Amino acid sequence: MVAILGISGLYHDAAAALVVDGVVVAAIQEERLSRLKNDPGLPRRAVTACLRIAGLTAADLDSVVFYESPFRKLERVLHWLMRSYPRSVRHFPRALSAQLGDKLWVLDQLAELVGIPRARVRTTSHHLSHAASAFLVSPYADAAILTVDGVGEDVTTALYRGCGSQIELLSALPFPHSLGLLYAALTAYLGFEVNEGEHKVMGLSALGRPRYRELFDKLVTLHADGSFELAPRYFAYEAGGELGFSPALERLLGPRRRPGLTWALESSETDQRYADMAATLQCVTEEILLGLARRAKRETGLDALCLAGGVALNAVANRRIAREAGFSRVFVQPAAGDAGGALGAALLGAVEAGDPRPAPLRDAALGELISVDEARALATELGLHAERLSAPAERVCELLVGGGIVGLCSGRFEWGPRALGQRSLLALPAKVELRERLNRVIKQREPFRPFAPAVLAARAAEFFSDAPSDLTPFMTSVCDVRQEFQVSLAAVTHVDGTARVQTLGAGVAPLFSAVLSQLERTTGVPIALNTSLNGPGEPIVAHATDALAFLTAHAVDALLIEDYLFRRPG
Repeated sequence: MVAILGISGLYHDAAAALVVDGVVVAAIQEERLSRLKNDPGLPRRAVTACLRIAGLTAADLDSVVFYESPFRKLERVLHWLMRSYPRSVRHFPRALSAQLGDKLWVLDQLAELVGIPRARVRTTSHHLSHAASAFLVSPYADAAILTVDGVGEDVTTALYRGCGSQIELLSALPFPHSLGLLYAALTAYLGFEVNEGEHKVMGLSALGRPRYRELFDKLVTLHADGSFELAPRYFAYEAGGELGFSPALERLLGPRRRPGLTWALESSETDQRYADMAATLQCVTEEILLGLARRAKRETGLDALCLAGGVALNAVANRRIAREAGFSRVFVQPAAGDAGGALGAALLGAVEAGDPRPAPLRDAALGELISVDEARALATELGLHAERLSAPAERVCELLVGGGIVGLCSGRFEWGPRALGQRSLLALPAKVELRERLNRVIKQREPFRPFAPAVLAARAAEFFSDAPSDLTPFMTSVCDVRQEFQVSLAAVTHVDGTARVQTLGAGVAPLFSAVLSQLERTTGVPIALNTSLNGPGEPIVAHATDALAFLTAHAVDALLIEDYLFRRPG
């Protein structure tokens, strides 16, 4: 037996993943278990859970692989601080403290955490971890691989060729020229939290027009070969802080939007200006990614493309790449950001140990099982009504058709930031008032945020263009909602006529698929609004305790855990 544990952490989205004899046994983000959104610490709980799922102990592990090199990262930080001197002088203590503390000695900490000899703990590189996380679980024997994020050790963007189990680096773009850092800086400028609000910016962009392109041309220069350069004076790399942009950016674009303000796009010219900024940022992002993808096509000549890194979660850009970059197939694994680095690190260790390449990833149910017994016991303590159902899908369908909002928990929780039917909140896709109730009362989020439709793969093409595809099972692209269905699917159709579609193939999320099949029999439409089962600022629920806490705190009509339906009293 060969057992390899991959780890990411100490920046954001800490995670652990376990590969045993070439099989991905478990992959878990620490936030699901710690209940701390984007938990950046070492993934203690996730490591324990992965071993528990596999029935292994630390002694069974052949190696632990950390997803990046802390020494190379320290070298990059020192180089940039010296290059930016004297502007960076006041940031020396903070930046060096961050790198010389836990991050530099992470391998020793991991050995102690897991309980194995230090000699069995090693590192790989950040972008190679990203590349492996996508390619080695993709359905392609050969593919171009493009990784795009904020920054790894000293690289922000990389192009690889994948062949079988081998991954070859072709080219890379160095720090500070980073699409991820550009998007993060503008996310902060627009008043959202970095590493959390980027998807909000993507949603906001559909409500604006890209009319600030001339200003953005001062921020970033695009080259004919697909590369790009940022103008350093507008950014604050050396600060290592929350904003990532300098006062020069505000002088160029105008004052930043203060965080926490209520959005009033219909009545505020200022908010509309910010929406136009978001639209311009999204336009520039798409052009940069298209240039990089077209370069990948030219240099590799291959027919398939794998994308990874946090920027690969930009579903709107992924749709353009799939349509316009020249590849016939495109794949993004569900945890494309830094959490995915844990999976990539484990896969690299497994391949190097001689294991076969894993089977393609069919679903994201790689977390821990939910316990009905735990739920029943806790429901009794809380005074909740619990009912065992002989036909759970039929009952959920009945509640949805009656205008209800129902939580659904089944099997192992998902890998990545999307709810894919294991820990979901469901409603009918037609009723706009349900969307408003979800946004305003339950999710308590910005009114422009869209909701996603889940659809049986066999009928997806009737309702959505470009579906099903290799992107839609994990909700990593958007599709046009066909014109004739935009009214009947109003709750899941964004203002630009698109939707971030999830398609369910045979054997994936069985209980959720059964609900969609029952909706098809009852309404003729095998589609549900599917959003994550979590409250504002919370990770998606993992266990029965989290799910019942959500039920007691939020105005949903019912919660289904496997074949038990739970409701609040009265």
